[in-house]
Amino acid sequence: MTTGIQPNGSGQSGTDSAEVADRRRPGRVKDVSTGLLPLLRNAANIDPVAPAPVDTPSELLRPDPVRAGCAACRKPSTVPALSMAFQPIVDLEERRIDAYEALVRGVNGEGAAAMLRWANGDNLYAFDQACRVKAIELAASLGIDRNLNINFLPNAVYEPRACIRATLDAAARTGFDPRRLTFEIVETEWISDTPHLLNIIREYRRMGFKIALDDFGTGHSNLARLADLRPDIIKVDRCLIQDCDHDQTRLAIVASIIALGAQIEIKVVLEGVERLGEVEALRNVGARFMQGFYFAKPQFEALSSETSIFSR
Repeated sequence: MTTGIQPNGSGQSGTDSAEVADRRRPGRVKDVSTGLLPLLRNAANIDPVAPAPVDTPSELLRPDPVRAGCAACRKPSTVPALSMAFQPIVDLEERRIDAYEALVRGVNGEGAAAMLRWANGDNLYAFDQACRVKAIELAASLGIDRNLNINFLPNAVYEPRACIRATLDAAARTGFDPRRLTFEIVETEWISDTPHLLNIIREYRRMGFKIALDDFGTGHSNLARLADLRPDIIKVDRCLIQDCDHDQTRLAIVASIIALGAQIEIKVVLEGVERLGEVEALRNVGARFMQGFYFAKPQFEALSSETSIFSR
């Protein structure tokens, strides 16, 4: 099967630390108008993670004891200046870029690994907030008019309604439409407090955001987690994608995940796609959304275009 998409000359695997990190996880931050977060969903019967009525901006910014008392935002931190690279998620059915994922970088292009070492201890909250804000600022300055995926560390969110304020401020200040935001759950360690994570998801959905479960098929992002969290999107890890055109077991597993996503109405994105053979095999089992070096490497403070991806 011919896809009509040829290999990206700049999309071959590199050896620098940023590329290695991105191959492993192609992924991984004043006044609000009343029209900023319109009602996107309603649910008569709300399950633990189902969409809830969306709060108005005035409700989100109203002082309350929880937000006023959150000590995390007052902790001193030593988070360095950071920047972002952007990698597209493509929709092969419509031959378009569906979203861009923001990937942390140093201001001189240092790789994700060099920056993520700051995401620990007392810096965790400040690092997560800085990444969100920088991602939105750069996305707005680059004129991104697609969905924007931002990774977040659940352990850095102490109280969802308080910790989202900097995100809303950045969106309002830059004019970026917050309805385009998708938050990818990054679980670098087991999060035993499932009720806390469910509360984050509930509150984010209340505000109109989408939730993605990253690295699905590896580590803690498994079927049990999917059943607990019920995200809007699952991103299938490259460990299941690599050489799937030569491995019928991997391909069958991915095909099952795609079919499961369709059955339970969850969008499936396949990460780490690097070769034409993988693209063709995945399309043959129903894949639509993909991300990886075959299409485009992450671009430091820049965007890959649809023309560069689909007109080759």
